[in-house]
Amino acid sequence: MLEEARKRTVILQERMRDQGIRKAVFTDESSIAYLAGFWGYLGIEFGRPTMLIVDAEEAPIVITPLMESEMVAEMTWVERVETWEDIGQRSWGRALARALGDSPSEIWIERGSIPAIIRNHLDDTHPGVPLKDISQVLGPMRMIKTPFEINVMKQAGEIAGAMMAAAHDSLREGALEYESALAVIDAGSRKAASFLSDRGWERFVSPMIHNLQIMQSGKDASMVHRRSSVKAYEKFDPVYFCFCNMAQFKQYKLGFDRMFHIGDVTDEARRAQEAAIEAQQAAISVMRPGILAEDVAAAANDVYQRHGYKTGYRTGRSIGVAYLEAPELKTGDTTVLQAGMTFAVDGGISVDGVTAGRIGDSVVVTKTGTDYVTNYPREILLSRT
Repeated sequence: MLEEARKRTVILQERMRDQGIRKAVFTDESSIAYLAGFWGYLGIEFGRPTMLIVDAEEAPIVITPLMESEMVAEMTWVERVETWEDIGQRSWGRALARALGDSPSEIWIERGSIPAIIRNHLDDTHPGVPLKDISQVLGPMRMIKTPFEINVMKQAGEIAGAMMAAAHDSLREGALEYESALAVIDAGSRKAASFLSDRGWERFVSPMIHNLQIMQSGKDASMVHRRSSVKAYEKFDPVYFCFCNMAQFKQYKLGFDRMFHIGDVTDEARRAQEAAIEAQQAAISVMRPGILAEDVAAAANDVYQRHGYKTGYRTGRSIGVAYLEAPELKTGDTTVLQAGMTFAVDGGISVDGVTAGRIGDSVVVTKTGTDYVTNYPREILLSRT
């Protein structure tokens, strides 16, 4: 992983030199993981920024809190790790000033994700200095995954499959939603652990699946992004699981969703779910190098219209080291698909207060079409008991 991260940084430096960019400040956790190979478990939400400074000509610099520095130094290939402290004169602002040098003529940042505390500091410290967006340089690199990255994502797909199987096994009349969430966390963590060792860089990678389970059941199935509760399942309940905030491994995030039904399925729920599956499959069937992102969405939207449904859902989004990357599979996105791009591709229908139809998988674009990164039956799924 660290050698891959180092190679990416070298490529980025080449592109910076080509565009006349001297220094860039990276503050987004996903970008730092992508380039420097490490991430923290407590960060900016506690007022403790970590930054990566990439110079087009010189070795990069990591700036991180002193309390995190021992672990960071072990997790990254970057040799120069500058530390800062919560009190006293060794502030992160001073460390950043040293890294930027005297009177920079411009500062390149991740405009869409830079924390307010750092943006405000730059505005106050360097008034009038242009802040330019380095994301336009790094973003195209992150769109195309290497074979190494795809292999990690396929391991994440196996972890997600174990999570979905556990979710399926947990379903029965009278069981509680949060019990399903516990089963998902347990199965995913155990599967992730099977891919890890306790040596080298991997000893810092936690196998623990975390975040609140996105799920809804019964008449709440039409809601989106509800969390598990103490609600008991009833016969005919649709039950929806979304793993988009949980299915990840070594910082690579996937999209993965399935809808189940307790005991049996009503006619209305069947109609919605079959339409969602058909729409997702229509989208995946047209994905290949050369097609526009919005044309993938159009294939799904044609299915919804034919079945009499309207949807506000995008058909999909690019996936990688961040939860949301570019491009997106939606009207207006004219990005041309290329081999090596990875996407979460969804089918989504809501019948407010009644039911829903949903399905989601992660795929990688190949030279001739797509390969699935996630796998679970794409059909009407009933509880096992």
